[in-house]
Amino acid sequence: MCRIGDAMAHYSLGVTTEAWLTLLVTLGVLGFLIRGRTSPAVIVFGGVLVLLVLGVIDTSEALGGFSNPAPITVAALYVLAGAVEKTGALTPLLQSTMGDKGTIRMPLLRTLGPTAGASAFLNNTPIVAMMIPQAASWAARRGISVSKFLMPISFAAVLGGTITLIGTSTNLVVAGQMEVSGLEPIGFFEIGAIGLPLTVVGLALIIAIAPRVLPARKSLMDEFTEDAKRFSVEMIVEPDGRVDGKTVTQARLRHLNGVFLASVDRGDTVIAPVRPETVLRGGNRLHFVGRAGNVVDLQEMPGLRSAELEHVLDMESPSVSYFEAVVGSRSPLVGKTLAEVGFRSSYQAAVVAIHRDGQLVDAQFGQVALRVGDTLILVSDPDFRERWADRADFLLVAPMAGKPPKATKRAWIPVVALAAVILLAAFGILDILQGALIAAIAVVVLGVLTPLEARRAVDLEVIVVIASAFGLAAAMSSSGLADVVANGLVDTFDWLGPRGVLLGIVIATVLITEMITNNAAALLMLPIAIAASAAVGLDPRGAAIAVAVMASASFLTPIGYQTNTMVMGPGGYRFTDYVRLGLPLTLTAVVLVVLLVPVVWSG
Repeated sequence: MCRIGDAMAHYSLGVTTEAWLTLLVTLGVLGFLIRGRTSPAVIVFGGVLVLLVLGVIDTSEALGGFSNPAPITVAALYVLAGAVEKTGALTPLLQSTMGDKGTIRMPLLRTLGPTAGASAFLNNTPIVAMMIPQAASWAARRGISVSKFLMPISFAAVLGGTITLIGTSTNLVVAGQMEVSGLEPIGFFEIGAIGLPLTVVGLALIIAIAPRVLPARKSLMDEFTEDAKRFSVEMIVEPDGRVDGKTVTQARLRHLNGVFLASVDRGDTVIAPVRPETVLRGGNRLHFVGRAGNVVDLQEMPGLRSAELEHVLDMESPSVSYFEAVVGSRSPLVGKTLAEVGFRSSYQAAVVAIHRDGQLVDAQFGQVALRVGDTLILVSDPDFRERWADRADFLLVAPMAGKPPKATKRAWIPVVALAAVILLAAFGILDILQGALIAAIAVVVLGVLTPLEARRAVDLEVIVVIASAFGLAAAMSSSGLADVVANGLVDTFDWLGPRGVLLGIVIATVLITEMITNNAAALLMLPIAIAASAAVGLDPRGAAIAVAVMASASFLTPIGYQTNTMVMGPGGYRFTDYVRLGLPLTLTAVVLVVLLVPVVWSG
């Protein structure tokens, strides 16, 4: 620590006012991102705007990211991934992976390879979303805890993204900033010189240790089903009673203490979720969900009588469906209670359980402030997933006990389009941007996606963060802050030689990535990595690729990478479970990158 402090004190003597302003704004951006209560896009763009107003950067530097090929390419690839997900193009491959024979390690071997391979060319999110119900149903049939599979699947997708240029948006972002910095662009498979060995070693490590280090957690569905026996009850509306002919509001069933009306069964139809204006009729069966003591109180409500059923969860009902929905970092629900957002009226769904940090929340749901990674069990109509699956409100929406979509007749179209993008880019006929845009337009013109579906497939929050972060990177370079921090790294780690400096870059990238978005972390670290590597004789291109790989290799927390967040609830994981498997993987990645980068890019 003294060495770092001395180095920073030495270089602070020559720090410009612009560098100090950039440092303060950057620290402010990091603080707000870590706090996680405001949209990352608003935070990063706001930081760039402050730097523009202060005169640290000019308009072209502040808005340069919006004209850079990287965010546009990422947007086009989102559309292509959306087409693959909608048509179920990967379903035949993913359904055939686990098989029905072998120990836990054999199904892992058969599953993780295809998952990583698909992730090398597609956005990780739809791949993991398709694998979650597949793995859950397989584990249920075999009587094995799904927690042994979902985290490895997420980590395999993360590893696979380091193999090609389009494997993750982070790779494209780093490639775009490298061109801005005057470095040669990254070849399509060039990053694979590090990513492929890392993926192979990483998958082998996961298969070897995951069955031992990952605890056998109950799946969210199992835990919910068991608890439902204690807090689910059915009541019947007595004909000509005090409730017959009244709306839910008039019958005072809208705002019960700790209990809510999840569905109304009329015999020929089932209404779910129940609206305030729904009229109750004699003989209707009302399904209530809530805390056990409050459910018992319903027995004494005039106009209702008990159906004398212990629990009435029908996961296979064609009219009522149960879903699990994961709250992501960009959701407007974060920090809000269900009551504050008017959840039932806004989403046409009722929350019957909240899963957090490996267990169901035992509280009145309307008063619980939602957090990133919370998984909500919802009851709604069967079209709920179609309405909300591609919105920022939820990172994942999956039917409980559901199955991946079957491949449609048009599944070949996005597959051929993706293959064309890869081949044209690999042979230098078209660059990634041109190929991705043509492919994105093709899937819309050919009717695979509607224009609205294509627009929803693009995560605008990610695009704005990427484009805005280019402005922060420009400020770090032009103000001299990147050189100051790089010199501090060199002075701290130069006693270990060039690889020691590279180690410092890698560790800093890992730490920042686990706290904020990986794209922003990569763009903040890239100017520092380029300056530090040039000072010690490392190839700046190699250092930049090291940043890209390590910014993507997020394994330590459920919030460091969105697929890690997606599997937390369905797998029943706790926050600390990620360290069990993630720490060995992270250390492996650090060692491989530090050893291989100076060899592959020798300057």
